[in-house]
Amino acid sequence: MRDVHRHYRMGDSVVRALDGVTFEIERGSYWAIMGPSGSGKSTLLNLLGCLDRPTAGAYLLGGEDVSRLTDDQLSEERSVKLGFVFQSFQLIQQLSVLENVEVPLFYQGVAPALSKVRAKEALQRVGLGDRLDHRPNELSGGQQQRAAVARALVNQPIVLLADEPTGNLDSKTAKEILDLFDQLHAQGSTIILVTHDPGVASRAEWVLRVLDGKVDRVDAGGRNRAGTTGARA
Repeated sequence: MRDVHRHYRMGDSVVRALDGVTFEIERGSYWAIMGPSGSGKSTLLNLLGCLDRPTAGAYLLGGEDVSRLTDDQLSEERSVKLGFVFQSFQLIQQLSVLENVEVPLFYQGVAPALSKVRAKEALQRVGLGDRLDHRPNELSGGQQQRAAVARALVNQPIVLLADEPTGNLDSKTAKEILDLFDQLHAQGSTIILVTHDPGVASRAEWVLRVLDGKVDRVDAGGRNRAGTTGARA
C-alpha cells in the first residue's frame, strides 16, 4: 500500500478512516493488524480484501495495482488471489462440509470432478478428511473454523485474510486454529489477521498497529523476536 487514503462523507463532514497508509507485506510472511475501535483496521482489511477501493493512493496486490479496478474486476481478484476466514465461520448449513469448500471453485467455473479433488485435498490439509459428508451443525466450533480455513485455501490464494478468526472459540480450540495457521505459514502461506487479542497477534512475525487512520508502528511478533529485518512500513 502506497499513501493510501479512505475518506467517507457523513453529512457535511469527512471521516478520514485511513489517512496516508504506507506499508509492504512480503509474500510468505505472517502479519497481525491491531488497533482500538475506530482506528481504521476494519477499513484497512476491506481494502486488503478488495472489498473496497482507496479514495487516493495505490494498492498493489501480487504486483498489480488493484486500487482502480471495477466491481467485477475486484470480484475476480478476490476469487483468484484471496482467501477469507471470518469470526462467524459463514458456512452454508444446507451443504455438506465438502460442498461448502467447493463453493469458491463453483464461482470460478472449475469442473465438478476437479473441484471435488481440490476440496478434499484442502480438507485433508486442515485435518477434516474424515468429515467430508457432515453438515456444519454436526461439527464442533473448531471443526467449523477448520472447514472455513479449508474453503479459504481451496483456490490456492496469494493471501489468507482472517478477521478475528478465534473470536467465537474457547481458548483450547482457539489454540488449535492458531496452531493450524502456524502450519500453513510454515508451508508458505501469506497470512494477515485482524485481532484485538495480543496473544493471537504474538503468533505473527509482524504486528502492524493502526491508530487514527495511520500506521502507528510495526513491531516484531512472537515468531520474529530475533530481529526486525524484513518489515517495511
